[in-house]
Amino acid sequence: MNKRRRIYEGKAKVLYEGPEPGTLIQHFKDDTTAFNNKKHELIDGKGVLNNRISEYIFQRLGEIGVPTHFMKRLNMREQLIREVEIIPLEVVVRNVAAGSLSTRLGLEEGSQLPRSIIEFYHKNDKLNDPMVSEEHITAFGWANPQEIDEVMSLALRINDFLVGLFLGAGIRLIDFKVEFGRLWEQNDTMRIVLADEISPDCCRLWDAASGDKMDKDRFRQDMGGVLEAYQEVARRLGVLTENPRPRGAGPVLVSSKPG
Repeated sequence: MNKRRRIYEGKAKVLYEGPEPGTLIQHFKDDTTAFNNKKHELIDGKGVLNNRISEYIFQRLGEIGVPTHFMKRLNMREQLIREVEIIPLEVVVRNVAAGSLSTRLGLEEGSQLPRSIIEFYHKNDKLNDPMVSEEHITAFGWANPQEIDEVMSLALRINDFLVGLFLGAGIRLIDFKVEFGRLWEQNDTMRIVLADEISPDCCRLWDAASGDKMDKDRFRQDMGGVLEAYQEVARRLGVLTENPRPRGAGPVLVSSKPG
């Protein structure tokens, strides 16, 4: 097998050159980080789960007309995606007070917000991804007003769908982070599409009945049970089989339709 050309490596994923022009291969790592990589561990099997959960969610979003970079899952850890020009923003949608929002505004964690709130953070690890306003975004040319409107509209559509999807699985969607990119078509037209991933790495997910955390906060807060929580999310979404597995065998995944 020919050695693949690495395009980019982030904290949790690696992008490789794809088999066709305009495509990339997105590889999910087991690396687990927090506090801008100040805390780092390897959790065996996490990348497999995130790949499968993200595939499922992107497929479902595609079914309701949300444009994404996702094409198909290639194997347990990799997806074929469309190459996009990433907008250097992390878009956070919040439904319930938690994390930095609770700290900044003195809100009790778990309190329902009056409405869903969108926040923007400049994607820059060296600066610890600072929170920015629409004024910053347009002034520095990261996105124009029309692109911001499209990003916000898509983010709210995604949120509406995910709230219902997770609630149907007995999970409360507290907040989540997404990224968007510009997909350039052959006729030089451009459209904004959802990129990156959606998984317990970038969502706050609480059990709807008990309030137990089922996301990366378990790692951030040294709660333990990170892999088990991710497995439970996958199981409730229908990604994991119900069959018991030998200890140390890794997650058992249900095969999905190609494409």
